[in-house]
Order: sequence, then structure tokens, then C-alpha cells
Amino acid sequence: MRDAASRPGLSGVVVAMNEEDRIGECLASLEFCDEIVVVDSHSSDATREVAARHGARVIERDWPGFVKQKAFAVEAAEHAWVLALDADERVSPALRAEIEALRDRGFPDKCGWRMPRLSSYLGRAIRHGTWYPDLQLRLFDRRRGGWTGSDPHDRVELEGPVGRLRGDLLHHPYRSLEDHLATIDRYTTIMADQLEKRGRRARLLDIVLRPPARFLAFYVIRRGFLDGWRGLLMAYLAAHYVRLKYAKLYVRQRLSKGSDQR
Repeated sequence: MRDAASRPGLSGVVVAMNEEDRIGECLASLEFCDEIVVVDSHSSDATREVAARHGARVIERDWPGFVKQKAFAVEAAEHAWVLALDADERVSPALRAEIEALRDRGFPDKCGWRMPRLSSYLGRAIRHGTWYPDLQLRLFDRRRGGWTGSDPHDRVELEGPVGRLRGDLLHHPYRSLEDHLATIDRYTTIMADQLEKRGRRARLLDIVLRPPARFLAFYVIRRGFLDGWRGLLMAYLAAHYVRLKYAKLYVRQRLSKGSDQR
């Protein structure tokens, strides 16, 4: 074990906007980090004030998209090793103990670590379907890579070996069913934008066949039915996400042709 002076520093980084009701618990779970950086996109609530009370260095910045904002937050950190969270995530005690043990050993052998993410939905932790273990690469050496992907589905890519931790990253993605539905609408619009820019085409078969395939994958193959009525609802909404994404892309294509064909 290294002493505090020789062990590598660790920066906790968070991007946020209008998260005053959730970011406090997130930042409290990061208190073991050597610094905390919060990049805020002009919140209209008390997000910045809450972050400051938790000792975070707060940077206010326009929103350029998920990937670019998270990449900026990582680059703004003081230390090479970063632990990147969203405001609706918390480090569990078991995960914290693993990370602290790795830091004491100098983060040996790996350039990053994935961790299982355990999400709660409408008051209950979800351990089946496509929601768990939902491995997330959030602890990494920024000198070996960083954020990539397409909005809104960003990810970290690294050059080098990546390990896996056992402790859960706790996730509270939706405040309510209404919040979930609003997020689906917002994210599917972003996804349709991205697909259109990449030249992807939507067919009627995508709208008809892909949603039930998604439902079966979530509810049957990945045993979402074990989560009871929540699992059924989540499988339905996962299918709805796919249907809405391709429907939005399909409508754009038809309108861009100046045609009302169906």
C-alpha cells in the first residue's frame, strides 16, 4: 500500500443540468476522491449551489452534447485518473472500497475498470432484463482514451487492458413514469438525428418488427419477467423506444421527399 503522498490522485467528474434534487447524493458518494469537478449547463435551479456546498469545483458551460460535455469534464480534471458519474448515479459502499483499494495500490495493471450498474425503477432495484449488470467503464486513466460514441449513448474507449469490479454503481435514472416517457421522446429525437446524419434509412419493417424483437429480448431472453409488473412495463417501453426512433426517422425521410406516401 502506498502512502497518501505517493498514491495517484483521483478526480470525480460529473456533468449536470437542473439536478439539485439528485446531485447531492451523487457528490456525497464521491467524497473519497481527491477533487470533484462538476460541469453545469446553465441550470435554472440550485444545482451549482448544491455542488459548491459539497466542495466541488463548478464550471458553467453551454451544452454541446453528451459526448463533448463529458469529454470536457474529464479534460478539466486535475488528475489523470478519473471516476466519471452522471448526477443520477452514486458509488455504493462496496464499490468505493474496491476503488480505494486500487488507488492505494497505484491502479495496477489496467488502464480502466468496468463496474456493474444497478438501476432502480419506480421504487425497486432492477436485476433482470437488459438493465443489469449493464457494465459501465467509468474509472479510467484519461491518458489512455476517453469519451466517444454517438449522442445520447456515449461510452468510454481505452487503449489497453480493462478490468471489472464487483461493487455496484447505483443508478436512479427516472424520477417518475412521466419523466421516463419524456426522456424516451427526447432521446429518440436525438437518435433519429444521428441516424439521419449517418445516412441510415428506416423501413416500415423496422417499425413493425424491431419493437417486438426488443420486447422479447428484454422480457423473455433476459428474464425481465422476474421483475414483475415493472419488468413488463420496462419491456414495453424498451420496445416503444425502438418504435419511436425508427418512426421519427421514417417520417423525416418521407417529408424530405415531399411525398405523403405511406
